[in-house]
Amino acid sequence: MSNSIDRFIIRKLNSCEEEHTKEHLLELFMIRIEMAEQMEELMSRRKSVFAYHYVC
Repeated sequence: MSNSIDRFIIRKLNSCEEEHTKEHLLELFMIRIEMAEQMEELMSRRKSVFAYHYVC
């Protein structure tokens, strides 16, 4: 995930005064967090699979 996009969203969230836009930015940020968590979990599983095959 791109940290610059995350920083941009956070900056906009902090400065945004329009409630509807703020809700959409927050929703976008939550989606990005979920995607990052899924990617981290996938990479963790891959490492454990490769480690298992390497040991066996």
